[in-house]
Amino acid sequence: MAEAEEQETESLEESTDESEEEESEEEPKLKYERLSNGVTEILQKDAASCMTVHDKFLALGTHYGKVYLLDIQGNITQKFDVSPVKINQISLDESGEHMGVCSEDGKVQVFGLYSGEEFHETFDCPIKIIAVHPHFVRSSCKQFVTGGKKVLCEEHGTNTTGDVQMLLLFERSWMSRWKSSVLHEGEGNIRSVKWRGHLIAWANNMGVKIFDITSKQRITNVPRDDISLRPDMYPCSLCWKDSVTLIIGWGTSVKVCSVKERHASELRDLPSRYVEIVSQFETEFYISGLAPLCDQLVVLSYVKEVSEKTEREYCARPRLDIIQPLPETCEEISSDALTVRGFQENECRDYHLEYSEGESLFYIVSPRDVVVAKERDQDDHIDWLLEKKKYEEALMAAEISQKNIKRHKILDIGLAYINHLVEKGEYDIAARKCQKILGKNAALWEYEVYKFKEIGQLKAISPYLPRGDPVLKPLIYEMILHEFLESDYEGFATLIREWPGDLYNNSVIVQAVRDHLKKDSQNRTLLKTLAELYTYDKNYGNALEIYLTLRHKDVFQLIHKHNLFSSIKDKIVLLMDFDSEKAVDMLLDNEDKISIKKVVEELEDRPELQHVYLHKLFKRDHHKGQRYHEKQISLYAEYDRPNLLPFLRDSTHCPLEKALEICQQRNFVEETVYLLSRMGNSRSALKMIMEELHDVDKAIEFAKEQDDGELWEDLILYSIDKPPFITGLLNNIGTHVDPILLIHRIKEGMEIPNLRDSLVKILQDYNLQILLREGCKKILVADSLSLLKKMHRTQMKGVLVDDAAKPFSVVAFHCRHMFHKECLPVPSMNSPAQFCGICSAKHRGPGSAILEMKK
Repeated sequence: MAEAEEQETESLEESTDESEEEESEEEPKLKYERLSNGVTEILQKDAASCMTVHDKFLALGTHYGKVYLLDIQGNITQKFDVSPVKINQISLDESGEHMGVCSEDGKVQVFGLYSGEEFHETFDCPIKIIAVHPHFVRSSCKQFVTGGKKVLCEEHGTNTTGDVQMLLLFERSWMSRWKSSVLHEGEGNIRSVKWRGHLIAWANNMGVKIFDITSKQRITNVPRDDISLRPDMYPCSLCWKDSVTLIIGWGTSVKVCSVKERHASELRDLPSRYVEIVSQFETEFYISGLAPLCDQLVVLSYVKEVSEKTEREYCARPRLDIIQPLPETCEEISSDALTVRGFQENECRDYHLEYSEGESLFYIVSPRDVVVAKERDQDDHIDWLLEKKKYEEALMAAEISQKNIKRHKILDIGLAYINHLVEKGEYDIAARKCQKILGKNAALWEYEVYKFKEIGQLKAISPYLPRGDPVLKPLIYEMILHEFLESDYEGFATLIREWPGDLYNNSVIVQAVRDHLKKDSQNRTLLKTLAELYTYDKNYGNALEIYLTLRHKDVFQLIHKHNLFSSIKDKIVLLMDFDSEKAVDMLLDNEDKISIKKVVEELEDRPELQHVYLHKLFKRDHHKGQRYHEKQISLYAEYDRPNLLPFLRDSTHCPLEKALEICQQRNFVEETVYLLSRMGNSRSALKMIMEELHDVDKAIEFAKEQDDGELWEDLILYSIDKPPFITGLLNNIGTHVDPILLIHRIKEGMEIPNLRDSLVKILQDYNLQILLREGCKKILVADSLSLLKKMHRTQMKGVLVDDAAKPFSVVAFHCRHMFHKECLPVPSMNSPAQFCGICSAKHRGPGSAILEMKK
């Protein structure tokens, strides 16, 4: 049984994970490691009984009466054989130059670590506590306190009797002699003491006292809550958070006490200071030690649990909790169960918690083990995230704190993240993360590409490969292109479009595509991609030929971009077949590169395309293609009759006889009518309208356009025996020909459709003409009268003559022009009136002489 228990203990000792909840998703606040090196050697032969911590070193007391000075790694720097029995407490001043030690055999020693200064005293009882003045190094502060029953050396002037426990203050006098005084006595054994500044706090069987060394007054008594617990088995834990805040832990109770100054009006016979309990709460387990952590508390707890199998109570692993004190309760921040060596055999009094204020280090001391707890830094936070496989959060934390992390590199975390994603099969996410993680490291990029190749996922990483800075080896890009070419033509085409042509050996890829085309020669995707590769290689002729074969929309862009007009002179028909509209626009926009003559010659065997080209040319400029207008007559007649008549009207270079011949051959009446009228043969044109088209409205419209009386006569003669034509004439002739001429020629008894309406319309049109004439006459008379009055007023006005002082005659006209009389022609008998020569020349009308002056 004992052997099995020993094996279990050994397995627990080998554990390096101090957390109880290994699977918890909540990150611990502290990290733990055993204090090893010299400590391991010490505890193999001895057991730790107490320890105190200075910023520079540690002091460890053992059950065999030894005191070891250790560095923070646990290496032994000094050893003191103080007593053959257990060391109960060690105290250091703030300078770390003086140490006080007390032991189970009643010995008390205070000595300088670097000087010969030393004090020895022996009591007749075990001494549990000692505390040296924090500033013991000063000559005015050579003080320390300890506890005992009786001083054996009476030379120190202390009278103690019986078994009364007391707290003694020792201080060195001016003659380097030590004297002692009793600060307190009579309330049982004193098992804990802490000195901070001018305040001493100690705990006996009744409670906790605080003494002000300056005023020599005891300022408070904090009673023990649970008196059922044995003080020797569940000792009180004291801790000064600062010079006025004391933390008390006893049993399961925690109290935070604040020392405050009493107001002068309240002093009377009371101490100048008092204590206020600012927070008080109960914990789940028994307290073995306390330490401050900013505004929180670190609590070391002794835990007992009941076995489910045997229903017997046993010692469980101690816990180290971080709690947030509140006025009447507390909030647990974190809780860790610690696997210390021999925890199954330890009692509450066997554990101690010491701490270093400067570095927030916490030392959990047990007889067979010393564990160091420290706040977790960013490296520890990243360790935890990596352990939980939260790689993305770890990467983000490393990037944010890259100046503070020491053990981790962002790149290493990123690579681990990529590997993790690959292992999970999330290849696309892993490839996408490569962009951010690998950055511009070409070697790493190439390494990752080969890794993706090994798992058959080159396609996943292809969209994210660098294309500029850095540029990888051409082999890398070719390897990926070959992968796509074997299984995904569309993906291959996409990469060729997106990747610059200088990333890979273009000729190698061209040959690979051509090899695949041997198996599938009509594959449009491969053909198009091959054309793009030819373009990258500046082999525009081959590229253009493929585009034309594919009838690809980019063919025109390719021609414009690379000025390939010399290459398309023999491919005009192909271009026109592909997209005649774009082809014609391109050809017309670049006449200087491909002449009109060349285009027309190339399209000679394709007259329908020739017509499209010439028609667009005519639309742009009626004169550029004049040499082809004769040819265009036949082309319009054959392929585009609707535009023939507009062409005949707009063209001034079209041979009318040829056009008339073609139109008469094809019986194009409208076009023939236009040509006849344009050639002056209006009667024949009108006859065609009436006989071929039988359209009286068109005939009337034609007669109106020509405005020829003989045409109207011909129209009336042709229509006189056709009632529908007569109706049309009656409705439209009124404003051009006297309708009486038509009415008189109508045979009696002929039935004419809508005659009544037509006659009414004639009368209405006549009345309208009369009204218009009368209105115009009134306007004319009114304007004439107005102008006459204006002229009269003008002529009545005087005319300024500036040459009145000169001795010659001047003639002034009403237009205000003046002439020397001698300069005017002599009026004749037939034309006695004189007119202004200037106004007459400008056709402004004559101006009569209004004034003749003789000077």
